[in-house]
Amino acid sequence: MTTRSYVSPVRTAAAAEKRERVIQAAADLLREAEDIAGFSLDAVAKAAGVTRLTVYHQFGSRRGLLEAVFDDVAQRGRLTRLSEAMADTNPRRGLGRLIEIFCDFWNGDPAVARLQDATALDPEFAQALAERHERRRKALDVLVSRIAPAALPVAQREAVDLIFALTSFAMFRMLIPARSPEAACAMIKDAAGAAIDRIAPI
Repeated sequence: MTTRSYVSPVRTAAAAEKRERVIQAAADLLREAEDIAGFSLDAVAKAAGVTRLTVYHQFGSRRGLLEAVFDDVAQRGRLTRLSEAMADTNPRRGLGRLIEIFCDFWNGDPAVARLQDATALDPEFAQALAERHERRRKALDVLVSRIAPAALPVAQREAVDLIFALTSFAMFRMLIPARSPEAACAMIKDAAGAAIDRIAPI
């Protein structure tokens, strides 16, 4: 006779609520921390009112927790709007929209900067974040190939590489101290447009 497992909806809901509480506590710590080195599972557990073992069981490691926080911040930062940019029938306009979405995201939540800084201390998280950034490169590759289908592959690749660098958090952070977020975004859009014009003149 086989034993059927029973999953309690109440227990499942409680676990989901606890997971969300841990993610939000971690995000709040990242927003408030002066030094990312102080971010730890112990500190997050204390802030969330749970045990370190609970955090470990939920996320497995600091990397797992950081990834969950990044995904949550990305969702709250409405990176899901990227599908709208990709679906635009005018790929040049879609590219401009993609740049605006990332500028909004880079500027929208202090936790984003802390998560980027965390890559210096956690190589595994750095790799995980790099894989997420590659999704941006792939989106750019699609848009550039639509904008300049007749351009040589090497020219398309160089344009994608340049725009990928322009739309990074590192670039946005370098531009932002001396100008408004809107002005920084306009500069990035202009530079990306110039890169496109080199391979697909209007």
